[in-house]
Amino acid sequence: MSMMWKRLYPALHLKKLADLKPDYLKKRGLKGVLLDLDNTLVEWGEVRVAPETTAWVQEMKNAGLKLCIISNALEERVKIVGETLGIPWVARAVKPRKSPFKKALALLGTTPGETATVGDQLFTDVWGGNRMALFTIWTRPISRRELFYTKMVRRLERLVAQHLKKKGIIGE
Repeated sequence: MSMMWKRLYPALHLKKLADLKPDYLKKRGLKGVLLDLDNTLVEWGEVRVAPETTAWVQEMKNAGLKLCIISNALEERVKIVGETLGIPWVARAVKPRKSPFKKALALLGTTPGETATVGDQLFTDVWGGNRMALFTIWTRPISRRELFYTKMVRRLERLVAQHLKKKGIIGE
């Protein structure tokens, strides 16, 4: 199997962010979680955080986990959501580059081995997280609304997902 494919393998695949429980992370020695913004924490282009997402963030914080938003979005939106949730953020990240992940780790004070990253895109969130040796978690997008470019990438992502299913790496 080529190294390229392996960089797209998530350690865990979930239907939604709320399916991720603090005990699961803590049992694996994870202390920090990097969170994608669009279609992971909030709907694409939005700043309104759903009550269930706010509750999930609070549950993670109460369990002693450190959280940070890492997003390719512009700083204005990322800052609003970060301040709403009371967590640090890295905007204009240009994932899958390593530098924004390093910046987020520094903000949390965690190492790659102690940190998970959660996002809805294989080619930004999972690939970037795997490049940094983070525990990568791939979720389904919250909504179908997204950038035209992202819609194009989703077509390729579906092909990769078929490969991952065939290999038994992800379910359904």
